[in-house]
Amino acid sequence: MSDLERFKVFTKKAKGIQLKTSGKAVIYTRVSTKEQADNNSSLTTQKKYCEEFAKRKGFEIVEYFGGTYESAKSDERKEFQRMLSYVKKNKSIACIIVYSYDRFTRTGANGAYISDQLKKQGIITLSATQEVDATTNSGTFQQNLYFLFSQFDNEIRREKSVTGMREKLRRGYWIGTVPFGYTNVNPGKGKEQKLILNENGKALKLAFKLKVEQNLTHAEIELALAKKGHKIPQKRLSDYFRNPFYCGLIVSSHIPGEIIKGKHPIIVSKDDFLKTNDLLNTRGYGEKLNKDNENLPLKQFVRSSMCKTPYTGYLVKKKGLYYYKNNRPGSKENRSAKRMHEMFLQLIAQYQLTDRKLKPLIKDVMLNTFKKQQKDTLQEIEVNKKAVIGIEKKLARLEERFVFEEINSAQYEKFKSILTKEKNEKLMFSEKVGFNLSNLEKALEIALNKAPDLPSMWAKGSLTEKRKIQKMVFPDGIEYDHKNDEYRTFRVNSFFSYIPVVSKELEHKKTGKFRVKTKNSGLVLETGLEPVRPRGHKILSLACLPIPPLEHFKSRVTGTRFTVLLPTCRSCGLAS
Repeated sequence: MSDLERFKVFTKKAKGIQLKTSGKAVIYTRVSTKEQADNNSSLTTQKKYCEEFAKRKGFEIVEYFGGTYESAKSDERKEFQRMLSYVKKNKSIACIIVYSYDRFTRTGANGAYISDQLKKQGIITLSATQEVDATTNSGTFQQNLYFLFSQFDNEIRREKSVTGMREKLRRGYWIGTVPFGYTNVNPGKGKEQKLILNENGKALKLAFKLKVEQNLTHAEIELALAKKGHKIPQKRLSDYFRNPFYCGLIVSSHIPGEIIKGKHPIIVSKDDFLKTNDLLNTRGYGEKLNKDNENLPLKQFVRSSMCKTPYTGYLVKKKGLYYYKNNRPGSKENRSAKRMHEMFLQLIAQYQLTDRKLKPLIKDVMLNTFKKQQKDTLQEIEVNKKAVIGIEKKLARLEERFVFEEINSAQYEKFKSILTKEKNEKLMFSEKVGFNLSNLEKALEIALNKAPDLPSMWAKGSLTEKRKIQKMVFPDGIEYDHKNDEYRTFRVNSFFSYIPVVSKELEHKKTGKFRVKTKNSGLVLETGLEPVRPRGHKILSLACLPIPPLEHFKSRVTGTRFTVLLPTCRSCGLAS
């Protein structure tokens, strides 16, 4: 026995919970569509890869979870929560194995958070196809990047799914549930929508007439309709009276700021619709309601966590103080505007870039990862560009032959049509999936310049600017838990959810140097803030970064639409 061996009794145990690299494990599988879940092919593949991974790493599989599809939100949540409950109760569980990190949760930021919480209990989350050493800080950083880029992918796929909806709306057709008062007499996928007025529509037409001609209260209108055999609850009348659909116009959050003339029959004329709303917006003493009060920027943006009802606001004149109010019948969920504004500033501060030194890192990581992930797409775009140039030369030659009478008019028109169609198809592809990397870089720079000043921009901004920032960071709004006096977020803009993850990993690196290197790593950050180009990474959907091309910052451009809202994009309108 060596001299040092005799001193082993004095060695210290490691602090905190030790992560296990072997032992018992569970497998979680999930697919994206109902069709995939029904035929079970993708689930089977995921399970197979996970089992092979577990065998290779020395894990014993003790339970399986999942088997649901992404769109089945409630079922998926139940199954995911069942798995979390199981692993927390069973202290012997060492890890959760998934096919890829985008299978773990539907949102990247949430996945990173849950994974971190599980790790504190000694449970690690591992991917069978994206191997990282999740027991180290660098591996955790790499894992978080996988989570976040999977969220980018989900958001782009979500955005693509609504492109058809936008096109349908712009053609004058409604999407989703048919509005009250109408019946679609030509239902079915792929069929042209045809709406007609039903009995409820005729009743609503009378309701508008009673409001315009007699200025009756909602209760009086409900009673008058009931006498004629119609039933429209007075609580719903306000929503109907404020919906421009009934005067033949379509507005939707899918096409913000746009007004489209619909192809459905009208219930009320535009003039009478505006008269109705003027009456609704006037108090008893002729005082006009201020719907956009500068002192209440969170009005309609914040919803109750209990009933999902949006908060409105009011002024206590004696005190000169503003309050937010939940309008649910019997609700006492009132809170001072000052308090809710202070809390919102604290909330939005979580997503600001506190260290400007991280700007080059974030920018380069996203650009380089994007380039590598989209290598095939970039190549295809280049091929298309060359093809378009070739087609344009053919068109020029075709026109030349026609001018010199080598071909007749019929031949010219025939081949011109063929070539033009081919050219437009290739241009359409480039428009849908394409991007300009230089513009992308400029857009990132603009966004990163805005990120450090989010709280001050909101605090000092006008009502319009405040609401643009709110929409930019939290596209779906936020919830307020009155009981616990705290905000809850629905969905955070992926770009801003990315910032605290990177900041957290690097805040303790005082030298500004950070290195991530794992087996089969998709991303390697070398010395300093200049990362090397990433190696092969899981290919995400097209345009996976949350930054729109610069054209979106300056004008209305067709083509790829992005879920994530950044300064000066069409959706949020924030000026650069």
